[in-house]
Amino acid sequence: QVQLVESGGGLVQPGGSLRLSCAASGFTLRGYAMSWYRQAPGKERQLVARINIGGGSSDYADSVKGRFTISRDNAKNTVYLQMDSLKPEDTAMYYCNARNWAYEYGGQGTQVTVSS
Repeated sequence: QVQLVESGGGLVQPGGSLRLSCAASGFTLRGYAMSWYRQAPGKERQLVARINIGGGSSDYADSVKGRFTISRDNAKNTVYLQMDSLKPEDTAMYYCNARNWAYEYGGQGTQVTVSS
């Protein structure tokens, strides 16, 4: 069964950090570009960060540049999103996505809440 499972979300105070994980099963992430999206209540889904197949190139939404870092560990079949200096406006459900020329998979999401 093909799955992407996100984890690592939770409640954190402003200025804090979280590390999200996205673990794949049923397929290997090695051949996929990976992305993290987020969606807050009443707002459109937003691309937060993406990393290419080789892991040598990544880019970020302007709102998270310098605070978030996407990385991948193909040996562990997992992608990460390190989130530092979190702000209340980062509160959202975070989803990972795997895509190549033939297939696309998404996860169920993990909730991140930034609040004092």
